[in-house]
Amino acid sequence: MSNVCGVGSGNKAKIQAVSAVFSDKGYRIYGYEVDSAVSAQPFSEEETKAGAETRAQAVVKKEADIGIGLEGGVTEMEDGLYLCNWGALADTQGNIFTAAGAKIRLPEEIAEGLRAGKELKTVMDLYTDRHDVSQNEGAVGIFTDGIISRADMFTHTVQLLYGQWRFYTT
Repeated sequence: MSNVCGVGSGNKAKIQAVSAVFSDKGYRIYGYEVDSAVSAQPFSEEETKAGAETRAQAVVKKEADIGIGLEGGVTEMEDGLYLCNWGALADTQGNIFTAAGAKIRLPEEIAEGLRAGKELKTVMDLYTDRHDVSQNEGAVGIFTDGIISRADMFTHTVQLLYGQWRFYTT
């Protein structure tokens, strides 16, 4: 395969974010279900970043020219639990680039569910009484009143990855 950008997930919001950056650059975008090798709910910046890196590297092994791993997680800070996200770009030359995105403090009601061991996607579906929030606007979309969606948040991270990759490899 040539000019394939693989996304280490089948999540619609993640694929949409990668498509927003790579589709007009001659890449075909494919989602690949790969293991992140981290907790289902990453609970630190380090764990979230590691999940993104693992996903990106796994995708390149599936014959993609570029692998993108995007991982959403949470991180405890002095004033509460924050939503965080990390991305990684791996290429066939062995390069790997990482970038982090926006953070937003989660309401204590949501944080309590996460601290009790539930995944954010489960807590958000219960909180909103809807299904598949993580595939659509995500927690960030809910808590910004739709101003920024999960795909928007990840798009910024993918832009950071693409920019680094271009700078260092061309």
